[in-house]
Amino acid sequence: MQGFQTKILACACCALLAGGVGVNASAAVPAATTTRAPAAKTAGNPFFQPSTLPFGTMDFGKVKDADYVPAIEEGMRRQMREIDAIADNPAPPTFDNTIVAMEKTGQMLTRVMNVFSLYTGADTNPGLQKISEQEAPKLAAHQDAIYLNAKLFDRIRRVYDERAKLKLDPESERLLEVDYQEFVLNGAKLSKADQAKLKHYNEQISTLTTRFGNKLIAATKAGALVVGDKADLAGLSPSQVDAAAQNARARGLKGKWVVALQNTTQQPDLAFLKDRAIRHQLYENSIDRAEKGGADDTRSTIAEIAYLRAQKARLLGFDDYAAWKIKDQMAKTPRAAIDFLDQLVPAAKARAAVEAAERQQMIDKDQKALGQPSFKLEPWDWEFYGQQVQKAKYDLDDSEVRPYFELHNVLVNGVFYAAHELYGISFKQRKDIPVWNPDVLVYEVYDANGKPLGLFYADYFKRDNKAGGAWMSDIVHPNTLLHQAPVIYNVANFTKPAPGQPALLSMDDVVTMFHEFGHALNGFFADTKYPSLSGTDTARDWVEFPSQFNEHWATYPQVFDHYAVDYKTGKPMPKALVAKLRNSRMFNKGYDMTELLEAALLDMSWHTLPASAPKVANVDAFETKALEDNHILVPYVPPRYRSTYFLHIWGNGYAAGYYAYLWTEMLADDAYAWFGEHGGLTRANGDRFRKMILSRGNTVDLADLYKAWRGRAPNIDAMKKDRGLESGKP
Repeated sequence: MQGFQTKILACACCALLAGGVGVNASAAVPAATTTRAPAAKTAGNPFFQPSTLPFGTMDFGKVKDADYVPAIEEGMRRQMREIDAIADNPAPPTFDNTIVAMEKTGQMLTRVMNVFSLYTGADTNPGLQKISEQEAPKLAAHQDAIYLNAKLFDRIRRVYDERAKLKLDPESERLLEVDYQEFVLNGAKLSKADQAKLKHYNEQISTLTTRFGNKLIAATKAGALVVGDKADLAGLSPSQVDAAAQNARARGLKGKWVVALQNTTQQPDLAFLKDRAIRHQLYENSIDRAEKGGADDTRSTIAEIAYLRAQKARLLGFDDYAAWKIKDQMAKTPRAAIDFLDQLVPAAKARAAVEAAERQQMIDKDQKALGQPSFKLEPWDWEFYGQQVQKAKYDLDDSEVRPYFELHNVLVNGVFYAAHELYGISFKQRKDIPVWNPDVLVYEVYDANGKPLGLFYADYFKRDNKAGGAWMSDIVHPNTLLHQAPVIYNVANFTKPAPGQPALLSMDDVVTMFHEFGHALNGFFADTKYPSLSGTDTARDWVEFPSQFNEHWATYPQVFDHYAVDYKTGKPMPKALVAKLRNSRMFNKGYDMTELLEAALLDMSWHTLPASAPKVANVDAFETKALEDNHILVPYVPPRYRSTYFLHIWGNGYAAGYYAYLWTEMLADDAYAWFGEHGGLTRANGDRFRKMILSRGNTVDLADLYKAWRGRAPNIDAMKKDRGLESGKP
C-alpha cells in the first residue's frame, strides 16, 4: 500500500537508517488517530495537501516540528477510512476494487512519513525524537489495523483463490501474490486472541526500536573523543585538525578539539593518530559508546527487542525470528543464509591472519628502531599500522590520494559521469529548490531523450544530529499508477571541512558515493505501475545488489581518470600513483570481509534465538559466545558493528538480514563480470541492465529476474576473485 512505502536503505559502507513503517497493515487504530485534526492544526500544515513544487517535492522551508503529529495522525485516519471503504465494499471482490484500491490508499501518510523519516535520520532534534517514540506504537497499531482486518483479508483471499481465472498481467499477478503473502506473514490467519498478542508485540517492538535509535544518536554524540591539547592529534592533517576544532566550536567547547564517532567500530582517524594511548581511547569510545550504564545504554533495549521478536515469530508459526523474516527473501531460510556465510569464513580469516602478521612485523620493526619493547597488535593499531604496511608494500598512503578526490568533482565527474555513460542520463543543479540543511545539494535528473526523470538531493556531511553511516531513500516514490516521478536523496557522514577548505575524500568515501547513487538509480529507473513493487521495494538480499554493482564503476579506468584530478591544479592523478592505488586494490580485504562476516553472523545469532530461550541477561557474553560458536571470534578484527550500536538490525529493517550485504556482493560481482565479458562500460550494456534489472523493482521473482538477465543463476566465483578470497595471500 502506498501509505507504507517509507523505507530507508542502509548499506555495507553505510548505516541504513531509522525508517519507515513497513508495507501494509491491520487492528484497531488508537482513539487519538480516529478524530479529525482541528482546523487550527491543519492551517498552513504542508502535509495536508500535495506539494505544488516540481515533482511534488516537499517545501522544506514550510515544515515545522509542530506539523508532524497532526499530519501523521490525520494520515492514519484517512488511510483507515480508505481501507474501511475497501473492506466494506458490498460489490464482489475484484483485483481492481481490492488490490489496486489498496495501492492508492495512504497518500497523505506516505507524504508525511517520508519527510519525517528524512529529518529523524538526517537532521533530528529532541522534539522529533520525542514524536518518534510517541507515534511509533500508534503507527505499529495502524499497520496491524490493516494486516489483521478480517474483512479486508477475506477479499484479498477470495481474489487470490481466483487468480488462475483472472488472466492478470505479470506485474498484477506478482502484486497479488506479494500482498497475500504479506498479510499471511503478518498474522492475517491467526485467531482473534493471537492477533491481540501480535498487536501487543508489534507495539512494544516499535517503541523499543525507536527508543534504541534515539539512544544511539545520543550515545554516539557523547562518545566523541574530546582533547584539550592539539598535540594529541599528531598525525592528523591540518584539514582534519581544523574539522576537529570546528566540531568543538559547534558544541561550545572553547580550546578543545572533537573527533566525532562514525557508526562503525573502526574510526577513520585511527589510521593517522600517532599517539597509541589516544588511539586506544578513541577505539574504546567507539566500542563502548552505548555501554556506559546511563540513559543511553542500549543493552537492555536490544535484549528486550530480541526476546519479543522471538515471541512474535513463535506466534506466527516459525521456529525463530530469522525463519519468519527470511521467508520472502531470496535466501528463503536462515540455514541457506548461514551456509552461504560459512563458505566465506575460512578464506576471510586466513587472509586477515596474513594481514595481521604484516602489521605485527611493522610494529616489531618500529619498536626496535625506537629501542622500545614491542607490543601485541590490537584493534586500535590495525588501521595505523595498516597505513604503514600499505606505504611499505605499495608506496601509498591515504593523504597522497585525497587531493584527487574533491567531493563535488567526484560527484559530477565521477558518479554522474558514470551514470551518463552507462544510461545516457544528465544532471542540472537546482538552487531554487528548498532543502532541509544548507549543505544539501539538489539536482534535476534528465533521461537520455531530455525528458525530466526526477530530483536528486545529496546530504554528505557529518552532523551531531545526524545518524551515522550512509543511506538512500525517497521523498516521492516512483510509480505510474499515481503518476509519481522519483524524488530521491542520498545521505552520508563525510567530515565537513573548515570554512574555505575543500572536502577531500578517501577512496572508501568515493566508493560510498557510488554505492548510494546505485540505490538512487534503482529508484530513478523504476518503470512499474504499482508503488509496492517499485524501485527499491525489494527483498533485503536484493536491494543492495544495484548499489554494490555501482561501486565497481568508481575504479573503472575510464571513470576514474575522469574524476581523479588534483583539486588545485586540475591535473590528473599521476600514472604512477594510479598504479599504486590499483596494486593496493586487495589491501585489507581479509579484514573487511571478516568484520562483515562477524556482524552478519552476530545478527543471525540474535535472530535465531528460539522463543523458549530466556531473555539475554549479558549482552557482551552473548556476543562473544555467538562469535565463538560461528568460528569467527578474531581478537584483532572486531565486528563492523557490535550488538549495542548495530543500528541496521535494531532500527533499520535489517534484522536477520545483514547477510544481505554479502549475498548482494555475490550478485554484484557476478554481474560486473558479465559486463567485463561483454565490453564493459557501454550504453548498450547499461541500457540492457536498466531494462532487465534496475527498472523492474519487485515485479518478478528476483531469482528468475537475475537468471533472465545473466543467463544463469549467480555463483560465488567472481566474488571470491574480486574480494581476494581465492587464497589467504594478500
